[in-house]
Amino acid sequence: MAPDRRSMIVQAATKSFSLFGYKATTMDQVAKLANVGKGTIYTFFKNKEELFEEIISSLVKEMIAEAEAVIEPDLPFTENVHLALSRLLAFRSQHQLMIKLIQEEKEMGTMAVSDMLRHVEDEIIAYLRTKIDTAIAKKAIPPGNTEIISFLLLKMYIALVSDWERNHEPLSSEQIADVMKVFLLKGLP
Repeated sequence: MAPDRRSMIVQAATKSFSLFGYKATTMDQVAKLANVGKGTIYTFFKNKEELFEEIISSLVKEMIAEAEAVIEPDLPFTENVHLALSRLLAFRSQHQLMIKLIQEEKEMGTMAVSDMLRHVEDEIIAYLRTKIDTAIAKKAIPPGNTEIISFLLLKMYIALVSDWERNHEPLSSEQIADVMKVFLLKGLP
């Protein structure tokens, strides 16, 4: 069975956003890549923004599935958080669309891209929050403001993985996990 037109449009748009970025992608390009008339796109999506939102929503679901795939119930919470964040950042740094969007935000500051990247970050934080709430309920970690903890965990992880390496030797997975364990279990001094 041939793929339906809607999914062909989404695939074509994903390819166009990945190659050219958000700003440079046009509905004409998407129509050409999807091998449909431009009017067909508008039967499914009001505009480019709505199409972009659909793609980012699918991307977030894919990222969460990636994180869930590495979680092992037998491991301590802190190790699972490390595994999940590691997978999320690997996904972000290897997924062509994410690479292009991050580049476009840095180079052009496209507002729609900034908004979507913030949305992705908010979704990751919400995901972490559910994991932290569960860990607190199981008394695996001490109670605290889960929104702040989730935000700090994500930012700390990104800082340890990418920012640290600009001026230091890269940290091993174990070192990163140890720092996160101290943060989660003992709190910052």
